[in-house]
Amino acid sequence: MYTQERTAMSNLVVGGPVAVNSYDNAIVAALVENRPVMLVHAFNGGFLRPAELKEDSHDKGVKLATKLDPVTKEAQGHLWHITPAGFFGQRPLYFIESAAGQVSPKPAGAGAAGAGRGDDGAPKPQRRRITVHQDAPESTADTVQVGLPDKVGDKWRGKNGAPEDTQLWVVTVTPWGGITFVPITHPDAILGFKDHAVAADSEVRLTYNWGGDFTGTVINTFYPRLPNEWSVPYHHVFT
Repeated sequence: MYTQERTAMSNLVVGGPVAVNSYDNAIVAALVENRPVMLVHAFNGGFLRPAELKEDSHDKGVKLATKLDPVTKEAQGHLWHITPAGFFGQRPLYFIESAAGQVSPKPAGAGAAGAGRGDDGAPKPQRRRITVHQDAPESTADTVQVGLPDKVGDKWRGKNGAPEDTQLWVVTVTPWGGITFVPITHPDAILGFKDHAVAADSEVRLTYNWGGDFTGTVINTFYPRLPNEWSVPYHHVFT
């Protein structure tokens, strides 16, 4: 069981400007330990899931589900990895990667010993990432896709030729303990929903961040939750 004692840090600053308390297990686990978490919306308790769970799907988006059905759970379509991916100035950057459709890499050949491997020597899995459109958040290009860097459509690849450009996010902890995702290619936007509708099957889109800062609003805040925390109520954020 994941306990408070496993996290010895007194404060962990993630993306600024709000410090994460060391006892906020889910945020620490998601960002430091790269453990899969359920991204639960602050408004209605729905969770993010890829519209298509299969590993060969790279041109579909993300939606908000309000019921965890057996198929989604079995395919790990309710789980995400917030994977470290370098820095933007002093802000750490992350990929939002789906645990659904994860591709197990083939064993490395004799001439590629150690290439692409984790600390334990095992090949790193390939995970589909949430990718934004180059022209977002225009009304015709504000959707997102979940796919491998070399599999998504051309307009979902980086403007400078690097596929990762459109897949990097600033993850900011909000004052109320949730997290907000800001794409580095569109710093005036945050991860939100089509027509601002937070309901079952709402399409995930980039929406303008009218607040003008990196903390976003309650409507576009998500709470990362570990498996033993899924039953935590969320209505307390409004009291």
